[in-house]
Amino acid sequence: MIFNDWLPALIVISSLVTGVVIFFLEEERARLRMGLNLAGAIIKLVMVGVLLWGVFHDGVYEMGFSMGTNLRFVLRADSLSVLFVTLSSLLWFVTTIYAVGYMEGSRNRSRFFGVFSLCVSATTGIAMAGNLLTFLVFYEILTLSTYPLVVHKGTQEALRVGRIYLGYTLGGGMLLLVTIIWLQSIVGPVDFQEVGALAAHASEYRFELTAIFAMFIVGLGVKSALFPLHSWLPMAMVAPAPVSALLHAVAVVKAGVFGIVRVVYDVFGIGFANELGVLTPLSWAAAFTIIYGSMRALFQEDLKRRLAFSTVSQVSYIVLGTSVFGPLATLGGLAHLVHQGLMKITLFFCAGTFAETLGVHKVNEMDGVGKRMPWTTSAFTVAALGMIGLPPLAGFYSKWYLGLGALEAGRGELIGVLLGSSLLNAMYFLPIVYAVWFKKRRDPWPQERKHKGFEAPWMLVIPPVVTAASVILVGVFANSSFSPLQWAQLIVERIYAP
Repeated sequence: MIFNDWLPALIVISSLVTGVVIFFLEEERARLRMGLNLAGAIIKLVMVGVLLWGVFHDGVYEMGFSMGTNLRFVLRADSLSVLFVTLSSLLWFVTTIYAVGYMEGSRNRSRFFGVFSLCVSATTGIAMAGNLLTFLVFYEILTLSTYPLVVHKGTQEALRVGRIYLGYTLGGGMLLLVTIIWLQSIVGPVDFQEVGALAAHASEYRFELTAIFAMFIVGLGVKSALFPLHSWLPMAMVAPAPVSALLHAVAVVKAGVFGIVRVVYDVFGIGFANELGVLTPLSWAAAFTIIYGSMRALFQEDLKRRLAFSTVSQVSYIVLGTSVFGPLATLGGLAHLVHQGLMKITLFFCAGTFAETLGVHKVNEMDGVGKRMPWTTSAFTVAALGMIGLPPLAGFYSKWYLGLGALEAGRGELIGVLLGSSLLNAMYFLPIVYAVWFKKRRDPWPQERKHKGFEAPWMLVIPPVVTAASVILVGVFANSSFSPLQWAQLIVERIYAP
């Protein structure tokens, strides 16, 4: 069917068209801008829903065209891409609502939302790229489209951080380009395959492919914030809260780790990667990053920086699950791709609402916030407890299956990493939870803005409440057919198919 062929492209284009139109709107056209944003997000969600249903029933969705000799641009929907594109589309919708409320009254809103939509198009393009070349194209578009968001405030600090951000991400992108060229010169064009595109080359080019794997991890490790390539991420917290939420939950960081997942499973193949001996070093890099990020988070007084270092740690859970050979670890890692996004976007939404409503930016300024802002604080609490791994919240299932996977693979030492990280998660989240609910407020709020009838503008409160509710529901209904955990199980069955 022609519709099936074009559906992946339409999903990418939907937010692109919206963004281009918004970019040229006059600033005072706030209602039209909001209407276009929400219409684009809803249309994308409907199309993704059709795609989700179709892939679940083994539908084929692919379009592509030649760009030259041995160069093809391919968009394809498979079970892994649907997992990521569904997350991206859902979180774009709630982030759009939040961003409209957060950016009200600020300057350059048309530019912000135009680039914001382009960023979403790049992310969905990454999700549905059918080969390495297409992935690289959208990966670099994502870098260029997120830069204006990072520097949106236009301050000297924002511009300085923007230069650092570009230095890291463009450097990683250049290495990725060199790696893809080298790989293609050896084996030809590489399309993503659920059993691994390089499985046929298992008996040759072992040294070259080992080096290429390492280069892939370094190039993608920049955006996925693997140690020591993570430094740009806490600095990027100079961006507005909706941008921080997008960077950490679904766009840049998640695009990097999604690339690592693609390389391990769909380029090399998990069996071939294990045979090459490259998975164990990757697992140790992930394990170190998990502990390092948690340790750094523990000593951050700025709330957004604490959440940023938490991201450094939490995203590496996905890398850890990817690098441990076995279906249970894969299940935990893939489920965390979604679970982490839901929990982290909730935390950044709440941090932005605290800052905009009360002027609260520091951890030591949060005493008694729960009494003043019960809905937002409840959402923050749910997401924080989920990050720790408290059952039956979403984060529990990720850690549970990662632990089972470590035992299944004979990697008992990784249990210590998971337990240590969970302990550190508790150490940097529970004092905040205690302070917001049980400590009395003794000083005035740093910069309070009161709102009639509610704790804050509804557009800043509803999104984190909805995403926090999803953290609960995804955990409670983890066994349902369309839960992230069950969809990850479908992917695992195809990856490890005999």
